[in-house]
Amino acid sequence: MSNQEQVHLITGAAGFIGYYLSKKLLDQGKTVIGLDNMNDYYDVKLKETRLELLEPYEQFTFIKADLADKEKIFDLFETYKPTVVVNLAAQAGVRYSIENPDVYIQSNINGFYNILEACRHYPVEHLIYASSSSVYGANKKVPFEETDFVDNPVSLYASTKKSNELMAHTYSHLYDIPATGLRFFTVYGPMGRPDMAYYGFTNKFVNNEPIQIYNNGDFDNDLYRDFTYIDDIVEGIERLISHLPTGNVKHEVYNIGNNQPEKLMTFIETLEKCMSNSLGKEMTFEKQFEPIKPGDVPATYASTDKLQAAIGFKPQTSIQEGLQRFTDWYVRYYGVEE
Repeated sequence: MSNQEQVHLITGAAGFIGYYLSKKLLDQGKTVIGLDNMNDYYDVKLKETRLELLEPYEQFTFIKADLADKEKIFDLFETYKPTVVVNLAAQAGVRYSIENPDVYIQSNINGFYNILEACRHYPVEHLIYASSSSVYGANKKVPFEETDFVDNPVSLYASTKKSNELMAHTYSHLYDIPATGLRFFTVYGPMGRPDMAYYGFTNKFVNNEPIQIYNNGDFDNDLYRDFTYIDDIVEGIERLISHLPTGNVKHEVYNIGNNQPEKLMTFIETLEKCMSNSLGKEMTFEKQFEPIKPGDVPATYASTDKLQAAIGFKPQTSIQEGLQRFTDWYVRYYGVEE
């Protein structure tokens, strides 16, 4: 089937990764059905802004629906007959899963089950779905490799993502569904998620509020994060769409990260410099140091060897470059005065 004939269903299309992936596919002339429930976990206006940028494309159709609504999901598959499904819709956030566990079961477990059932009854060429680096839990061995033991998640969010991998493996085995899971490592960039630390830090800075840093102020034993720029994530997904898993069970899992972990404090200092550049004057954040939060892991660090071997791609964007693009966008979008 040619690219022109393929129908791409992107769930979470008004979300951060979903928007950028949809836009890239649409720019290539591909047909995209975007699904999103437009929930208010974070500012709905940002989701609406992303959607407004997609709506002018003739090949884009938006469906407002929830993954947990099995009847709607089946109707969508019956009507549009997607050939490629990229399931990015999920309730995100480690800390929020401690406060509001119900929505994680509804969206990440029941919702993903409905997607799998739909792919079973309306066969697709490839199902790609979002997993997370959080499945590695408190693993001490770094970098994290796909063959590592991941049976000790430290948050409900991580448990749901590990469950997704198991469910996809089972459905792939039983019903011959080509399925690929992606363990994302701290994705950031313009129009990103406001609940992410870098975005929240910038909001607080603009509002003259101190930022809370959950590392006990222990710089020698700081948290490490593998920050991955959005363009790198999207290129990886786009290349994987046509890279079908093979073997007895047509199911693969890949890390998709930067393979360059940074200390949290280094990341914050870089964000300060980028914000200074965007505003044209020297800026510093007021910092408050707090204990590490329950569910947080000390380090995320992706081995990207498996992904590179499969599709010949490794993320390239430095945090300096990525954060500069983010702060430039932020200053424009929110009209921050210099």
